[in-house]
Amino acid sequence: MENKEILIEDKVELIVEHKETLITKSEEYFEKIGPGIITGAADDDPSGIATYSQAGAQFGSKLIWLSAWTFPLMALVQEMCARIALVTGRGLAANIKRVFSKKILYLCTIFLFIANTFNIGADIGAMAKAAELIYPQLDFNFLVLFIGLLVLALEIIIPYKKYVKYLRWFALSLLAYVATAIVVHMNWSDLLKALVIPHMSFNKEEIILITAILGTTVSPYLFFWQTSEEIEEEIVEGKTNIKQRMGTNKEELKKMRKDVWSGMFYSNLIMFFIIAVCGNTLFANGITNINTADQAAQALAPFAGNFSMLIFAFGIIGIGLLAIPVLAGSTAYAIAESFNWKEGLYRKYKSAQSFYWVIIISIIIGILMNFFNINPIKGLIYAAVLNGIVAPIILIFIVRISSSEKIMGEHKNNFITKLLGWVITIFMAATAIATIYYLI
Repeated sequence: MENKEILIEDKVELIVEHKETLITKSEEYFEKIGPGIITGAADDDPSGIATYSQAGAQFGSKLIWLSAWTFPLMALVQEMCARIALVTGRGLAANIKRVFSKKILYLCTIFLFIANTFNIGADIGAMAKAAELIYPQLDFNFLVLFIGLLVLALEIIIPYKKYVKYLRWFALSLLAYVATAIVVHMNWSDLLKALVIPHMSFNKEEIILITAILGTTVSPYLFFWQTSEEIEEEIVEGKTNIKQRMGTNKEELKKMRKDVWSGMFYSNLIMFFIIAVCGNTLFANGITNINTADQAAQALAPFAGNFSMLIFAFGIIGIGLLAIPVLAGSTAYAIAESFNWKEGLYRKYKSAQSFYWVIIISIIIGILMNFFNINPIKGLIYAAVLNGIVAPIILIFIVRISSSEKIMGEHKNNFITKLLGWVITIFMAATAIATIYYLI
């Protein structure tokens, strides 16, 4: 009897030790992940959730193939951006300015500011609506003001080293959509077929929606954020001088690739689950028009239960807290680097006032959009079109810089990476031109 008790105690101790080891390893991994996971998660902002929800509601699983097919292209682009930062020690805008026309860069940053501000406004509104679903007694206008000012205060007051830890935790909120998929009945065989085999009808509605998906998936703000956050990470490590940051090695590149590809996989995995959930519930029950992320959450309730609606709503709020700082921050990095202003979230407000004022103005305009009844869907369409125009131009810069032996040395693009870079650039340009044609 005593032997049995000793055996049980030993097993319990082993389980506890194993559990503690797993927790420690998880925490270590979570501490090591860098800008890639934050960039990937920010890609699935509330505006992106609305776009993916509409894709699922309007076309079922027909466009779900985009979540698989855009993954390697998206990851390659973000890897190029990160590699440019690691090799040159500078952000994307600073590199573009050194090689190409400043006028084109200024025009692109203006478009980026407008598109990101539209996205911020739509995201704040979606978060406020989602909060209303959870707490119906709260006033929408109060929530808009509270959420907008909260995000603004966090981005300005909290030092980067601490702030980035919170952003990593907010990235986990996207798992709400995986949880929703577990609750909802899914036709997995049809989903997997649709995932592998692309389907396109080339009609107006599909082209516009595909452009919107590409605009929110392969988006210019992610390019600027990725490069700038690689620099921020190096500054946190003590590389405050550009000469200290210039150059990289195989170990750093390996770590960066793991981070970037993990982040982009996570982003596209969530995109898959959002389209799948809405396709298997809303589309299957004849609800084909979703304008905002909170509408998608609300529409789920009759078919998947109130629990699914609440999970979906919590996901919108959590990821919005991550995405808005990324949107505003990427604009600030691009503009500050373009005009040689002091920039960086590692800096205090007093030492980089112009940089922080770009963030302040962008978020305040986003807040005000919700008080002037500006249609968020029209705003998102305009933002998608602007992104569609700007993205191919910025992609040309990225591919050319990352392929240049003079700039990148031995770390320049290989033939396959360069070829795929041009493929995504041409594809983005073609869908943007088609969308502009249909809209006009």
